[in-house]
Amino acid sequence: MATALITGASAGLGLEFAWQLATARHDVVLVARNEERLERLAGQLRAAAGIRAEVLPADLADRAQVERVAERLRQSDRPVGLLVNNAGFGLGQPFVGGDLAAHENGLDVMVRAVMVLSHAAAVSMVERGRGAILNVSSMAALSAMGTYSADKAWVRVFTEGLAVELRGTGVTATALCPGLVHTEFHERAGLERDTYPELAWLNADSVVTAALADVRRGAVISTPSLRYGLVAEVARILPRAAIRALSAGDRRPRDPSTSPAEPDPSV
Repeated sequence: MATALITGASAGLGLEFAWQLATARHDVVLVARNEERLERLAGQLRAAAGIRAEVLPADLADRAQVERVAERLRQSDRPVGLLVNNAGFGLGQPFVGGDLAAHENGLDVMVRAVMVLSHAAAVSMVERGRGAILNVSSMAALSAMGTYSADKAWVRVFTEGLAVELRGTGVTATALCPGLVHTEFHERAGLERDTYPELAWLNADSVVTAALADVRRGAVISTPSLRYGLVAEVARILPRAAIRALSAGDRRPRDPSTSPAEPDPSV
């Protein structure tokens, strides 16, 4: 039975990943900031699925705490077969005139932690000759809307580069690029559900099911739903000047696709 380590496991897509992996009989390591919430989830998973659920509280904006998670990934006696780098949060503010510390925090959680944990997992997995890394990016990676888009674009391109390096090793890397997803993320980001048409929203369970299926088949880019696949194709064809113009016309908080890590201390 393979073990999966999930960051941002206490809410949003991370919570759905935890449930789907546990019900598929995978042991899980749950990472988020709120230990009480993680312990409650771990107890539910153990009771419902009969698996081992380990709690590893960590603030991924703190490099020392990221290293504790990395050390867990390096443990050869308790190997992790799947890393899900899911933790993230919407900034909901512009870069110019915004709180620089918040943008730096986003970079720490959504870029640096992804790099550090992917490195730890990849080295250990390559030594064993098997494993998978799933990094949650976003459709926002194809837009030009501030540092959140930049962070998620980094995740996408980094994962593509990692997949190239891992060819022939038995280890895969996949970037999940969801659009708008019904999770509590949108409330923390200040996004009203009626801001976008219902057609634009996806359910967390279908997104996670599609992502795990893509991991199993070794896909490098996972874009759940036909409609967002079409949006991604159009975005790749459009000139970047057009993308910038479209992005400038929509300053609203976007893409509740990852579990909230900030600013709510309950997560």
